[in-house]
Amino acid sequence: MKSTMTWWKSALGCAALAVASHSVAQTAGGSINVILNPEPPSLIYALNQQTPTQIAAGKIYEGLLTYDFELNPQPGLAKSWEISPDGLTYTFHLQEGVTWHDGQPFTSEDVRFSLQDMLADTHSRARANLSRVERIELPDEHTVVITLKEPFAPFINTLEVSSAPMMPAHLYKGTDYRNNPANQTPIGTGPFKFKEWQRGRYVQVVRNDQYWQEGLPYLDSIYFQVIPDAASRLLALENGSVQVASFGDIDFAFLPQLQGNPDLAITHKGYEFAGPQAFIELNHRDGPLADKRFRQAMQYAIDKDFIAKRIFFGAARPATGPISSVTKYHDNEATGYEFNPDKAIALLDEMGLKPDADGKRATVKLLGLPYGDTWNKVSEYIKNSLSKVGVEVVLESTDAGNWARRYADWDFEMVVVYLYQYSDPALGVDRTYLSSNIRQGIYGSNASGYENPEVDRLFAAAAVENDQAKRKALYEQANALLLEDSPAIWLVELSFPTITNSKVKNVTTSAIGVAENFATTYLEP
Repeated sequence: MKSTMTWWKSALGCAALAVASHSVAQTAGGSINVILNPEPPSLIYALNQQTPTQIAAGKIYEGLLTYDFELNPQPGLAKSWEISPDGLTYTFHLQEGVTWHDGQPFTSEDVRFSLQDMLADTHSRARANLSRVERIELPDEHTVVITLKEPFAPFINTLEVSSAPMMPAHLYKGTDYRNNPANQTPIGTGPFKFKEWQRGRYVQVVRNDQYWQEGLPYLDSIYFQVIPDAASRLLALENGSVQVASFGDIDFAFLPQLQGNPDLAITHKGYEFAGPQAFIELNHRDGPLADKRFRQAMQYAIDKDFIAKRIFFGAARPATGPISSVTKYHDNEATGYEFNPDKAIALLDEMGLKPDADGKRATVKLLGLPYGDTWNKVSEYIKNSLSKVGVEVVLESTDAGNWARRYADWDFEMVVVYLYQYSDPALGVDRTYLSSNIRQGIYGSNASGYENPEVDRLFAAAAVENDQAKRKALYEQANALLLEDSPAIWLVELSFPTITNSKVKNVTTSAIGVAENFATTYLEP
């Protein structure tokens, strides 16, 4: 079935392109500088999906789909699609006239190779999503038919560029993907081609004159500037030597100062698809953390509103539970845990954790997130808050690499993390709470050791349920159980700022924000 909605989305994309093309004479040309922090380890999207890679490689590579701010799928390399009534078969019709940057045609075989071969080997998140695929068929060079083993409701949300970047089969098929010489010069279908990477300084991409969307891109080139020092990033933004900053490039404490600068524009849109949420993951295996009353007490003892307003300066919202408010099936009626230290003390008393002569009831260790001063402030605030109810917090710190190892290996009592939710609980939420995902050594799995068979059942049922109302009901039930069990302390939903020079337009055009391809980004005359 080809739905009316599918036709409408394709038509809308064409209409937007027509409007953009009308003004091309006024907007074409020029170059912009974008902060890239830290420097990515690779620009090959299939091999690395860290945020800096997404920002730069998202201009080179493309996915089958992109997503609007309401998380509805929009055309990308697929111009239209149909989903069978049983939710098992997805038919994608590809854009025609698309070529790779080396001139070779983009075809359905590239899609099959990317999904079935390369990403299944190199991309852990894609591998999990694609494990649900029964087969991929190619009726012709511009049609791809994907059949699932069983319905997987969020499958249509797994095909944007960071989740499923399209890779050139003619360069990678039958090779050692990680050591392929093609990795030195990324080849994609995107509006910009790789030009140069001066390590420690910048990555340059230039206009793809053969891009499949006529008249695009507008910019001639983009320089992604590597600026390790936080003060230098702020200065570069304020003096105009860079025009785009995003994520945590600029210390949140400077947001009030920047909001008053008439030469800059700030938006918190463009992070809806990622849906980043910060929380404290708790090791449930022994000690007071094994008792849900202790975990609930900590929920009451921490003022999430303070963290959002006074540490993130409005670039965050208090979290009310495990599913972010920008993620599908968030329960708008659930209010989470209020800030109420008296309730925290009552629960600790109920446990028999009476204060000693120094007022201390228990001691726990907190491994902080090593991503700069803002996250250090979060750890300090948690330490201070819990001390007021008699819980002593011993702060631990380490470098980013060792932090990731300790987190994955369960070497913590409490750890500050933030993870992406990828628009749907079945893609980025349930992985933290499913007992089947308790896998030591795997980053982003259920490191806490939390187990609840009913939560497992509800999440499993919701993932394969096609009826939206039934899915919502299942997630609301799971949310209620998780709130009761408190397997984590949900702190804030991050809505990072994207800060641009006021002359740079169309930087944030979709729910994937600065990871979008910048095809319609332009400099105002």
